[in-house]
Amino acid sequence: MAKRDYYEVLGVSKDVSAAELKKAYRRVAMKHHPDRNPGDKTSEDKFKEASEAYEVLSDAQKRSAYDQFGHAGVDQQGGMGGAGAAGGFGSFSDIFGDVFGDIFGGGRGRGGASRGSDLRYSLDLTLEEAVRGTSVQIKVPTLTACDVCDGSGAKKGSSPKTCTTCGGIGQVRMQQGFFSVQQTCPTCRGRGTIISDPCTACHGQGRKEETKTLSVKVPPGVDTGDRIRLSGEGEAGLEGGPAGDLFVQVSVLPHEIFQRDGTDLYCEVPVDFVDAALGGELEVPTLDGRVKLKVPVETQTGKLFRLRGKGVTPVRGGAPGDLMCRVVVETPVNLTSKQKELLRQFQATMKNGKNSPRQSSWFDGMKNFFGDMKI
Repeated sequence: MAKRDYYEVLGVSKDVSAAELKKAYRRVAMKHHPDRNPGDKTSEDKFKEASEAYEVLSDAQKRSAYDQFGHAGVDQQGGMGGAGAAGGFGSFSDIFGDVFGDIFGGGRGRGGASRGSDLRYSLDLTLEEAVRGTSVQIKVPTLTACDVCDGSGAKKGSSPKTCTTCGGIGQVRMQQGFFSVQQTCPTCRGRGTIISDPCTACHGQGRKEETKTLSVKVPPGVDTGDRIRLSGEGEAGLEGGPAGDLFVQVSVLPHEIFQRDGTDLYCEVPVDFVDAALGGELEVPTLDGRVKLKVPVETQTGKLFRLRGKGVTPVRGGAPGDLMCRVVVETPVNLTSKQKELLRQFQATMKNGKNSPRQSSWFDGMKNFFGDMKI
C-alpha cells in the first residue's frame, strides 16, 4: 500500500514552521492515540502514520531528503517505523511533555549543576533599630562550595565523568508495551555524571557545612514582616551551580513606651488630675528626645495629642508619620490624712453636678433606662 504524503498526514503545508509542525502532530496524535482508542485498528494505524511523519519532518536533514526525493529519500535510511518501530507507543507524557518543560523549566530532570537552596534567617530588632536603621552581624549555618575541589566533588586533578547508563541525562526510560516509564538513573542518581575519584575534603558532595558570618545592612523604617534579600548567600549549588539567596525576615520587638501602627507611633501619657483640670505643660518622650506638650484646661482621659513628624519615615521614602499621645488622668495614691481631708472639702463644693458633666449625664441616662422599675 502506497504511503500518504507526510505533510498531508499531519494536515500542514510544505512551508510549515517547526512550531506549527509540532502543534499539528500533537493534535493528530492525541486524537488517534491507542490509549484513547483501545481496540481501534484504524486509529492505531493513523497514530503510527502520524508518528512516522513527524519523526521525519521534525529532523531538518531527513525533511530535506524527503522534500527532494519523497519517501525514497528517507526509506533508504532504514525506514522510519514511527512509534511502532520502537516496539510500542509513546505515552501522552512523551508526546506532550515538552509543554510542561516550557512552563516549569524542563520536566525531564536532566542532571548536572543546579542552583542551591534559598535560606531564611529571623532577625529580631528593637523599635529604635527598625526606625533608624542599623548594621548587624549574623551567623548562618549553610552549605558552601568546597574550596578544595571548587564544588565539582572530584579529587583535584580529576573531573566527573558522563554517566554511561543515562548518557548524562540523569533519567532512564523503561518501555513496557504501550507504556513508557521515565525514572531517575540508578547509577548516577539523577546527576548525569559519575565521580570515580571523589574529593577527600567533601567526600564527593562538592559542598561542606560551614557557619558564615555576614553583615546585614538594615534600612531605616523596616517593620515586622519585611524581608532583606542577600543574593548568593544561600546554599551552594550542586556541581558548581550558583548559590541560592538568603532572606532575612525582620521582627520588631515590643517597646516599653511606644506602639507602632504603620508610620505612626502611639504612647500613653499619665497626667495628674490637677494638671488635667487646671492645665499645664508636660515633657513627653519621642524617639528623637523629649518635647514639651501643653495640656489645656479640663483635659479628659483619652484625649489624643498629635505630634506631627515624630513617627516613622517609610522604608521606601516619603513623609514621616506622627506620634499620637493619649492622655490618661491618674488618680492619686498613698494620700496623707491632710490630703484626704482637703479632697473631702473639695468634694463638698461639687454637689451641683456642673463640675462633672459626663457623670451627671450618665446618671440621667441610667434613670431613663430603668424608669420607674422597682427592685
